[in-house]
Amino acid sequence: MRDRSLFLLLAAAVAAGWQADAAVTLPRLISDHMMLQRDVPVRIWGKANPGESVTVRFQGQAVAAKAGEDGAWEVFLAPMKAGNPADMRVEAENSIVVRDVLVGEVWIASGQSNMVWPVQRSNNAEQEAASANFPQIRLFKVVLKTADQPRDDVEGEWQVCSPESVKSFSGVGYFFARHLHEKLRAPVGVIQSAWGGTPAEAWTSMEALRAEPALAFYLDNWDRVLCDYPGEKARFDRALREWEAANSSSGNPSPKPSPPRGPGHPHAPASLYNAMIAPLVPYAIRGAIWYQGESNAAITQASRYHKIFSAMIEDWRARWGQGGFPFLFVQLANYARTGNQSGWPELRESQLKTLQLRNTGMAVITDVGDPQDIHPTNKQDVGLRLALAARAIAYGERLVYSGPVYRQFAKEPGKIRLWFDHADGGLKARGGGDLKGFTIAGRDREFAPAKAQIDGATIVVSSPQVTGPEAVRYAWADDPENNLVNAEGLPASPFRTDRWFNGRMPK
Repeated sequence: MRDRSLFLLLAAAVAAGWQADAAVTLPRLISDHMMLQRDVPVRIWGKANPGESVTVRFQGQAVAAKAGEDGAWEVFLAPMKAGNPADMRVEAENSIVVRDVLVGEVWIASGQSNMVWPVQRSNNAEQEAASANFPQIRLFKVVLKTADQPRDDVEGEWQVCSPESVKSFSGVGYFFARHLHEKLRAPVGVIQSAWGGTPAEAWTSMEALRAEPALAFYLDNWDRVLCDYPGEKARFDRALREWEAANSSSGNPSPKPSPPRGPGHPHAPASLYNAMIAPLVPYAIRGAIWYQGESNAAITQASRYHKIFSAMIEDWRARWGQGGFPFLFVQLANYARTGNQSGWPELRESQLKTLQLRNTGMAVITDVGDPQDIHPTNKQDVGLRLALAARAIAYGERLVYSGPVYRQFAKEPGKIRLWFDHADGGLKARGGGDLKGFTIAGRDREFAPAKAQIDGATIVVSSPQVTGPEAVRYAWADDPENNLVNAEGLPASPFRTDRWFNGRMPK
């Protein structure tokens, strides 16, 4: 009798296990409170038993598919308009009900720590969180992971925007979404997939890194890190043991040693693309916002950044298969504590060059940074400026979304004349007074402080110290003086007219 009971228990366990294997499953992105992109075909996908029939029902649509030999299945819902929340039903041998699903606008928010920086650490944090009652804004924060191969799922969950849920969410992402929600009068969802202190190459696929010879620099750099890792790890282990021994009874412990870069580190090329972007690729989106660059701003890397950044953007666009979707990014803020090996002006120039790609926009923030803090807390203006770019580039509104962008120059006797894009309404100095931040140089490449005067739609730059001017630079410093704006008050991007490697700025 006991043997028969054991047999029945084993049989039940086997049956239960088979049932679990056969059950239709969904990725974490397809879950309660999710936001689906309006006006485009929407992919819904998951796993089931090989050959199992799966039907997805939503807003009057019923679309069926069969799972392949690997158990994967997908269906496409026809384009939908924004509307009230509804439930989605996924039916197979078992059924899943995905509740409170909205259709609206979906954006990816990625980058490093300034994109991660939460609402609760931004300006006016308590008031901002307390007023964040927006049931038609949905937030998804991807859990931090690395991977050496592309993954097919992420960890995280959709949340309805509320005073509680918004606190730990990206300030830039939330303020961006809030502005769009209010102006478009449509639901907005933001998927935060960002990690502090990470470089652009970690967010780029290995195929893209290997396809472009100019990007071999990043792979070679990482090969050197891996070669050095065993020795660095041994030194770290010794330092950690010494730290633990010294601080075991200390009431005032010294800083804990940081582990070295090596396998599984978030700086590894493609590691964050594999774990935190590749699983998102099937999900229909409107576009992406990006705030990153500090970790690529060393003088040895800054001028290369436009290559890796452009490759990453085009790689994401190719992976999503939605054409040249809008990609909007933040130029580095003003910051004084960059160190002797800083390439912040060159990094900003690399970001400016990336505007050559179609459907890109850049938020200039050299007027709202904190010279003493790499994490400025004014994320409201950052989100607003990205949202202005989105309204123009993604949604076709006729509005000024960028500050002046240098276009061309002409040499005149004793002076240089400059022309700008995004200046149709005129140019001015923020707050009035003289323009600041301009320098000028002759053939000796020694830049001197310059007088800059607005002349119609142009600016004329000169200096009594430079009789034969050859080049002009504006806001060319880590923490530059800068007050050139357009009629809408949006700041001009730093720029230079030269391509000199040995130009000398005034001290």
